[in-house]
Amino acid sequence: MNSKKLLASFCLFLGFLGAAPAVQADDDITLGRTILLGDNDNGAKIPLIMCRRVDAIQVRADRDLYLKKVEVTFKNGDTKKINFYRSLREDERTDWRKFAYKRCVKKIEVFGRSKNSSAGVRVYGRK
Repeated sequence: MNSKKLLASFCLFLGFLGAAPAVQADDDITLGRTILLGDNDNGAKIPLIMCRRVDAIQVRADRDLYLKKVEVTFKNGDTKKINFYRSLREDERTDWRKFAYKRCVKKIEVFGRSKNSSAGVRVYGRK
């Protein structure tokens, strides 16, 4: 019985040891997800429940899509339009698009079209 407890404790310790550097090295946070439908001129909105302070954003495609632009609304009501106008393949990410300083993001709207019927989009922020 003692050896089982020791083995379980050792496995738990190794799990924490392996996960700690990954958490510390990654300062990216998921701001939200949405789905882009075929040919649609309306943006897919990602409302954020609470304000998230980030200094840059990045977009990742879950399926093939054509990304036009992303509109970011900040807590003070200002908006910033970030143009991409590029195709993204499945699991491909855009480069980081920086703000002048850390801004409090309140809402994100993604414009584009999917190559198939629908495509998932994830928007990441950098602290």
